[in-house]
Amino acid sequence: MGTGTVSFGLVSIPIKLYSTGESAAGISFNWLHGKCGSRVKQQYYCATDDEVVERKDLVKGYEFAKDRYVVMDDEELAVLSTKATNSVDITEFVPVETVDPIYYEKAYFLGPDKGGDRPYRLLAEAMRQTGRVALARYAARGKNYLVLLRPFREGLVMQQLRYAEEVRGFDEVPLGEGEVKPAELQLARQLIDQIAADDFKPETYRDDSRDQMREILRKKVEGEEIITAAPAEPPRGQIIDLMQALKASLGQEGGSAERRPPRRSARSTEAEKPARAVAGERPSRAPAAAARRTRSKK
Repeated sequence: MGTGTVSFGLVSIPIKLYSTGESAAGISFNWLHGKCGSRVKQQYYCATDDEVVERKDLVKGYEFAKDRYVVMDDEELAVLSTKATNSVDITEFVPVETVDPIYYEKAYFLGPDKGGDRPYRLLAEAMRQTGRVALARYAARGKNYLVLLRPFREGLVMQQLRYAEEVRGFDEVPLGEGEVKPAELQLARQLIDQIAADDFKPETYRDDSRDQMREILRKKVEGEEIITAAPAEPPRGQIIDLMQALKASLGQEGGSAERRPPRRSARSTEAEKPARAVAGERPSRAPAAAARRTRSKK
């Protein structure tokens, strides 16, 4: 996507930026004219003059009050634009756990440019061993960005961050006054242990909606009949008791919960999904009873 330089003390590391996203994975649609099937073009319409405005006649304006604007020309906008240096200037190193992911925005892979192999690997390994990440300023595309450099596999990732004023305060979220009871907390911890995993394996997760959309589009292109989706199942009954729901999720009918091995795949079958305590329902005993009958026959 571009080139730049990471400033690390008196060391300058030439780098290249690469996109982390795979654009081919997305599915997008275009607006067409239903009458002829041709793709339509976007236009800007002025309701005051009742006419279509050409792009050359557009100007930029800042709304400082309701329906009141101050117009900025190109020269004035150029003054506001930050000069692009493409330099990533590291300001400090902090423990990685001190930067909450709520500040994360876009991410870019960083690779060494010509002559930057050794200092690039040095910086990545030093951060990996110290458990720290680098906060830096990055001027590009007319803006100043706050970024974070962190080790990733054998190299580095540059994470664009939000500024503090761009993140809403969590105090705005009403939390209520729910009481956490020790017995419920113990069952909740057992439930977490039951489906815990040691690593995040993103390849085990799929966007089922996108896969279904691709299959539908394939059939449509090939002229096959599209079967309409089945009606959604009605919502199940409300959880009537938190303790009952936790016990049902653990598959217990009373007493201590028997710990199950963690799930091996995120795409579980319906039979593997934990039961939910709902109004008028109790966990099924059929699997356990069938297992006892099998053992008695043996």
